[in-house]
Amino acid sequence: MKNRRPLVEGLKPPVDPSVEKSFVFQPKPQPTAETPAPTPQQTRSSITTRIRSDFATALKRASLERQLKGIEPNTLQEFLEEAIEPWLKQHGYLP
Repeated sequence: MKNRRPLVEGLKPPVDPSVEKSFVFQPKPQPTAETPAPTPQQTRSSITTRIRSDFATALKRASLERQLKGIEPNTLQEFLEEAIEPWLKQHGYLP
């Protein structure tokens, strides 16, 4: 096995130490006003439930077909959220 050597040995001489330091200790770019702030993500909680097997089969089929066609929503999580939200709003559990 070959002996290891520092990365700076691989640089072609002469290397100006100030150039080396400026490369290694580059300042981080400041975000500009044009850069939009990231939107906060909603946290998700895990739930477990049992549903009829024909529903589970149909949901899985819908998910796979929609993923292949590139149609959104296409995950079970998205299906459930889209179906449950109107019910929660209608019954006064969500604003």
